[in-house]
Amino acid sequence: MRAWTCRRYGGTEHLQLETLPRPLPKQNEVLVRVVATTVSSADWRLRTMSLPRGFGIFGRAAFGVFGPRQPIFGTEFSGVVEAVGPGVVSFAPGNEVVGFPGGAQGAHAEFLVFSAQKALALKPKSLSFEAAAALCFGGTTALHFLRIAQFRPGERVLVLGASGTVGSAFVQLARAQGAFVTGTTSSGNVALVTSLGAHEVFDYTQGEPLPRGKTFDIIADTVGASSFVKCLPLLNEHGRYLTIAGSLAELFTLSRGTKKSRGGPARENPEDVRELARLADEGAYMPLVDRVYPFSEMPAAHAHVATGRKKGSVVVRVSQSPDNG
Repeated sequence: MRAWTCRRYGGTEHLQLETLPRPLPKQNEVLVRVVATTVSSADWRLRTMSLPRGFGIFGRAAFGVFGPRQPIFGTEFSGVVEAVGPGVVSFAPGNEVVGFPGGAQGAHAEFLVFSAQKALALKPKSLSFEAAAALCFGGTTALHFLRIAQFRPGERVLVLGASGTVGSAFVQLARAQGAFVTGTTSSGNVALVTSLGAHEVFDYTQGEPLPRGKTFDIIADTVGASSFVKCLPLLNEHGRYLTIAGSLAELFTLSRGTKKSRGGPARENPEDVRELARLADEGAYMPLVDRVYPFSEMPAAHAHVATGRKKGSVVVRVSQSPDNG
């Protein structure tokens, strides 16, 4: 099979298209032919080891000192089950699926094996393979942080970076759970964020980085645009600041009176993937896709993510969907 690998940290020149043995499913595993995947901010950060401030030494310890231990990136995918290993009863060959390897990665390949007991679900019928490939990274992150914030319907939620992968998911999922949502974005994306369901949209390019004169129960900083301390005046009593892409120091700034900060890595919960698939089929959640690249242009997809200007997810089509042969 063909797979894109990265064996040294650095620029896109370290991405190589290699031919590797096709994996075989073992006990409780499925073999998936990948139709589409994404290049996420996690892929970009891992390739360049550009982690939030303070995480560099921990990142190399976790992922590899001189280069990635797992050379095949890719945190999410859509595809078709090709074969199943012993013990698999919930999936069968021919099933169209979405999966979230998360930190294990491995989706930038024509095939991968995946545990049937992990974050794998039937593909929503309402979504194309390209849209389905973008279901999990932003969506599971948003669900995790809404959960740790102990969100209650009717609360006012501010989403910083509302047109990104996590931000666009947060706007939709908070709205679906009953929030009054305000999103921040640049001038060119105001209409987009409104279309996602935001009740109000703040254009941060018009002078002020944060909306003044308003307060919120939850502030979800999806892009590391601010800090708990800077957002304190915008938080109501018992307000929660969610540091989704913050520095290591942000994780240790936990409370100021009744106002609290919450952060850390999002938990990879298999049930969240099934919940996102259900919400997609109900029309409550549509992954935002910026653009789609062919498999041969994986380095270009990485380069686009590195600009920091993508809207939603950058998708890579790996193979043809069943409908297209």
